[in-house]
Amino acid sequence: MAESFTSDFKRFFGRGLAILLPTAVTLWLLWQAFGFIYANVAQPINKATRFGVLWAVPLALDEKDLPDWFRVTPEELATARASLQSRESSTTDKELKRDLRAKYLADFWKDHWYLNLTGLFIAIMLIYLAGVLLGNIAGRSLYQAVERLITRIPGFKQVYPHVKQVVDLILGDRKMAFSKVVLVEYPSKDIWTIGFLTGHSVRDIDQSAGGQVVSVFIPTSPTPFTGFTINVRKQAYKELDMTIEEALRFIITAGVLTPDSPKPGEAPSQILDPMIGPIADIVAEDRGTGPEQHG
Repeated sequence: MAESFTSDFKRFFGRGLAILLPTAVTLWLLWQAFGFIYANVAQPINKATRFGVLWAVPLALDEKDLPDWFRVTPEELATARASLQSRESSTTDKELKRDLRAKYLADFWKDHWYLNLTGLFIAIMLIYLAGVLLGNIAGRSLYQAVERLITRIPGFKQVYPHVKQVVDLILGDRKMAFSKVVLVEYPSKDIWTIGFLTGHSVRDIDQSAGGQVVSVFIPTSPTPFTGFTINVRKQAYKELDMTIEEALRFIITAGVLTPDSPKPGEAPSQILDPMIGPIADIVAEDRGTGPEQHG
């Protein structure tokens, strides 16, 4: 039986939306991040740079050697003075010349768009230098001392630790400690759940459990980085011959994509419905862990 136009339209519209939406959302987030950095980091640095130029150029160059965009002629000074006859008459010629130079420099900066990248470049270099300086032992010790001080400030101590955890998870040197994919009998007998072995549990739990206990992170579908941690006896889990990426793909797709599933290009209709299939493929491609890499 031939499909109706409505069902066919819904199917292909859903497929197109599933393919294009992640890209569109990613670009939007990157653009918003760029706009935030440009407005709140680059622009203040640009203003500080222009202020430094206004201060340094007259000290470094004689009046006759000043660039055209920085020189204030007597005629321009007289015109500006005339416009201030009815207001701010106490402004000195030096202050007026400084204001005119600031205006000329701002206009010159605006006419040469690439100068606006100065703030971004300086911000990148400052972040790089901070990483270099804080990466050694002395810098790390200083940073930890400042960090301890920050965490004692009311307001900061309630927010900073949680923000730091998220940043460390995304950008930190220490990656999430998922070492193995394991199978545990949870939440009751004969119900088997995939989890990630994270390491040894708390010593007090070992004593209470009467033996060595390990911690297992139980992820949830379709967002595997949200979940909960359980503690099980070392003998109570079974290690699976499955990579972290394969387990994540299995969880994200609610068990639809397994390590033995066909490649996405071979039979997509047999793997997922037309809307969910492209999402799973995009997730696999984003992680660089498509099924073909483990076949």
